Amino acid sequence: MKFLKKYHKWLSIFFTFFILLFSVSGIILNHRELFSNFDVSRSILPKEYRYSNWNNAAIAGTLKLSKDSILIYGNVGIWLTDSIFTNFKSFNNGFEKGIDNRKISKIIVTNKKELLAASYFGVFKYNSKKESWQKIKLPVIENRIADLIQKNDTNIILTRSFLLKTTNFTNFEVQTLPKPENYDNKIGLFKTLWVIHSGEIYGLAGKILVDIVGLIFGFLSVTGFIIFINKVILKKNGKSDIKKNKLVKSIKWNLKWHNKIGWTTVILLIITTFTGMFLRPPLLIPIANAKVGKIPYTELDSPNAWLDKLRRISFDSAKNRYVLATSDGFFYSDDDFKSSLKMFDYQPPASVMGVTVFEQIDSTNYLIGSFEGLFKWNTETGEIVDYITQQNYVAPKRKGAPIGQYLITGFTSDYKNEEVIFEYNGGAFCLFSNSKFPKMPQIIENQRISIWNLSQEIHTGRIFQSVIGIFYILVVPFVGFVILFILISGFIIWYKIYRKRHI
Repeated sequence: MKFLKKYHKWLSIFFTFFILLFSVSGIILNHRELFSNFDVSRSILPKEYRYSNWNNAAIAGTLKLSKDSILIYGNVGIWLTDSIFTNFKSFNNGFEKGIDNRKISKIIVTNKKELLAASYFGVFKYNSKKESWQKIKLPVIENRIADLIQKNDTNIILTRSFLLKTTNFTNFEVQTLPKPENYDNKIGLFKTLWVIHSGEIYGLAGKILVDIVGLIFGFLSVTGFIIFINKVILKKNGKSDIKKNKLVKSIKWNLKWHNKIGWTTVILLIITTFTGMFLRPPLLIPIANAKVGKIPYTELDSPNAWLDKLRRISFDSAKNRYVLATSDGFFYSDDDFKSSLKMFDYQPPASVMGVTVFEQIDSTNYLIGSFEGLFKWNTETGEIVDYITQQNYVAPKRKGAPIGQYLITGFTSDYKNEEVIFEYNGGAFCLFSNSKFPKMPQIIENQRISIWNLSQEIHTGRIFQSVIGIFYILVVPFVGFVILFILISGFIIWYKIYRKRHI
């Protein structure tokens, strides 16, 4: 008991700040759209979060409108520039306030010369007369758009779970894609733990429950700290009886509710902590490829085999087939999604965090980019070449962290016919020449970071990278173990004292 009391107290005091950070950031992460209007200046954050040379996923891609007009888009919104990327004009009119509302994953121009943009919160069409983006009302609740393409006169919108087809943006055909061949109705263990941790497993009600868990973590931390401070003050001499009585009352009230709320919610608190620990390396690595059965009567128990799994799409006109990148791998359909999707025999490397580059080079080759790197993938022979080193790719014998040497966030070939990649840390550089990509203009460099993304950096522990380097990956599991000890030891201490009083 002495051991448990001692370390329950001191670990709780020391980690109060971290617990409060995780609680507040977790609540924000659960409600991205609600907080999408809020952002902060990058200048107040560590230097790693400031834009320099188009880093930090500033650019996802470009779209050439004419010989001297190019749209550049990504986390910084949409900007109109010239052929040599020197003059920039904001092209964001119509989007709501907040940088999160301007994050664009894809822009295409249709056969009718209409501009379409895919964002985290829907599809937008550009009104050239009003010079403004206007949101298209979609017949699905899901707002996050994974990709946009056009096949003949049909516009195809890929959300994370469905495929939508339209020719006029008024009438839509919503299609649930057929199950893949040999479908076992299982789901990734990582995804299962993710939705349990966030509460999404039971929809909005589950997310609100987890929000309450976050508030409880905050309450327990604050009341525990108040008890500690008051006891320290009580030990000092020279306090009046009135002051002592106030302190004693404060300690009793905070201790009563600290214990009552703590023991009644301890199971929820443990589940939330435990599941969160496995969502980051190193504990993520052993479960990354594991699959489990769907939990009945939850959001996971859906007849849609592609629920939240779709990432990118392309139509291969040479072979008359669709090619899809999903969180389960790369698939194709050669009968317009009338039968089961077929998985390619040879799979290119792709991070679990998603495919960022998905370009068809010719009738057999694709350019695949992600946080694993950039690769040229031959869909017929299965040959995979590291596009940066030009060496044949050799899969590692042991699976490590889901990232490679180059964290690819974007690609363009619209700059002087150069092939340019955008890497998360290093930014932009030309692949096959010594040319330098134009400097990031100050107006774009000053773009802010959304409060949601900042919360993500805090909740994953990456915010501490500037202080402890690569060891930041241990923050989540280490703090998780500490919180588990605090919760379990607190329950044991309460239970033993409770038993003594009621024997």
